[in-house]
Amino acid sequence: MDTYSLFREIADSWVLLAMFGFFVLAGVLAFLPSQSKAREDASMIPFRNDTVEKTCKGTCAGCKSKAAAFDLKGPQNV
Repeated sequence: MDTYSLFREIADSWVLLAMFGFFVLAGVLAFLPSQSKAREDASMIPFRNDTVEKTCKGTCAGCKSKAAAFDLKGPQNV
């Protein structure tokens, strides 16, 4: 038996089985309950550099946002 045929048989059986086992193990480990913090952190990657804009709370005495919220004059979004 030449070297190529030997390596081909090993790759077709044992290496394929090992790669499948690694794939299944990686899938199981990714969804363990202890990995929930890591999954949550990974899901927030697109929002890490976003800054939160301060919005008006409408609590000051001369706040115009309260009046604008209840202004019924003009086009309405229904």
